Amino acid sequence: MDERPVLVCTEYEDATADLVVAELNRRRVPVLRFDPGRDFPASAVLSARTGPQGWFGELTVGDRTADLSSVRALYHRRPSTYRTEDGTQAARFAAQENRRGLGGVLAALPECLYLSHPQAVARAEYKPAQLDAAARAGLDVPATLITNEPERARQFCAEQPTIYKPLHAAAYEVDGEPAGIWAAPVHAAEIDDAVSHSAHLFQARVPKVADVRAVVVGDRVFSARITAPSEVVDWRAAYRSLTYEPVACPNGVRGAMVRFLAGFALSFGAFDFAVTGDGAWWFLECNPNGQWAWLEDAAGLPITRAMADLLENGAQPT
Repeated sequence: MDERPVLVCTEYEDATADLVVAELNRRRVPVLRFDPGRDFPASAVLSARTGPQGWFGELTVGDRTADLSSVRALYHRRPSTYRTEDGTQAARFAAQENRRGLGGVLAALPECLYLSHPQAVARAEYKPAQLDAAARAGLDVPATLITNEPERARQFCAEQPTIYKPLHAAAYEVDGEPAGIWAAPVHAAEIDDAVSHSAHLFQARVPKVADVRAVVVGDRVFSARITAPSEVVDWRAAYRSLTYEPVACPNGVRGAMVRFLAGFALSFGAFDFAVTGDGAWWFLECNPNGQWAWLEDAAGLPITRAMADLLENGAQPT
């Protein structure tokens, strides 16, 4: 039996990671799940040394210990940021030392498969880089403007039906309640000087008849067609009104997504496409750590097994 562990780095409440951990447990794959930002150093102990074959030593979390030189895979899901107990300079210094110490070791494990590497995930979260990479990979990309100049924004919006979308899906609140900033139509007359206060992303509106979320795990692709009411621009704003069905991914799109991920050195990606009446798939974005658990049930896609397969196989010892 292969005793090499899989490390799962994620927040405490993560239903998506729960599915993968349960499947690995069913296969009797050793798993050490923890949240680096919250567990270290309160309940985690690191002892790592350099050697000719890379880092070795131990990571202990609670009553479980992993040999750092034999980690077969690391699932970088959604770990918390490294915390400070208070706002003092000493606490901020400690948090950064933890991030670069424990985080640095976890990002440099020998013979380890990353799903995906945290630094690759961070690079791929920038939408300008995504849009450029998608076009270079051969995907159809809507005309896009990123600007803080109101007049340029007005000109772009006057040229074609346009939507605005945020460059980063950060936590947002309205009257103290969690809220989302969804993609929404915008017209030239609505553009005012407030645009100058930050970068804005404006994009030509695709005349879509449906959306697709395509989840790529390694070189395996799972796609679901998502149909929303006709007045809905961003399907994420209308979860209760959506219908799902599995759909075959066109070969050209499949190959382009694999090339896109390879360019960022990613092992996973959740791609969103707008599908037009002629069957064309237009790239909107790729979340390098996107959600998929609800889609597995809704469209009958065996994504959990694919994730577990990749982690179980890991990086083969040399």
